[in-house]
Amino acid sequence: MNEKKTQLSDLMASSMDKIREMVDSNTIIGQPIVTADGVTLIPVTRLSFGFGCGGGDYGKQAGASHFGGGSTAGVRVEPVAFLVVKDGATRVMPVALPAMSTADRVIEMVPQVMDRVENYIDRKKANGEA
Repeated sequence: MNEKKTQLSDLMASSMDKIREMVDSNTIIGQPIVTADGVTLIPVTRLSFGFGCGGGDYGKQAGASHFGGGSTAGVRVEPVAFLVVKDGATRVMPVALPAMSTADRVIEMVPQVMDRVENYIDRKKANGEA
């Protein structure tokens, strides 16, 4: 009985190890890319994966084990956006089609609006008006 569990456990462990090799935190938020003009690009992706495993013991011969099993896994990595950092300001540049609804457009504009408000407040402080 232990032999069956060991064979199936080994099969599952091998599949999960392969998934771990493909998937890590750098898959979702990529390594920063710095261009010659000082712009930093950080890729952002969406990650989906699935896993399945099964097996069985076949045959009725005493002392002989006929194990049959299989496992499968799939990983999908989709580019979503780039974070663009330039002169201390950060913007999100989506890779997908432009937003269709007004709410989507507002959500996409939030980082730009926050940067502008921050710059406005900084200018007011520098001029002694705040």
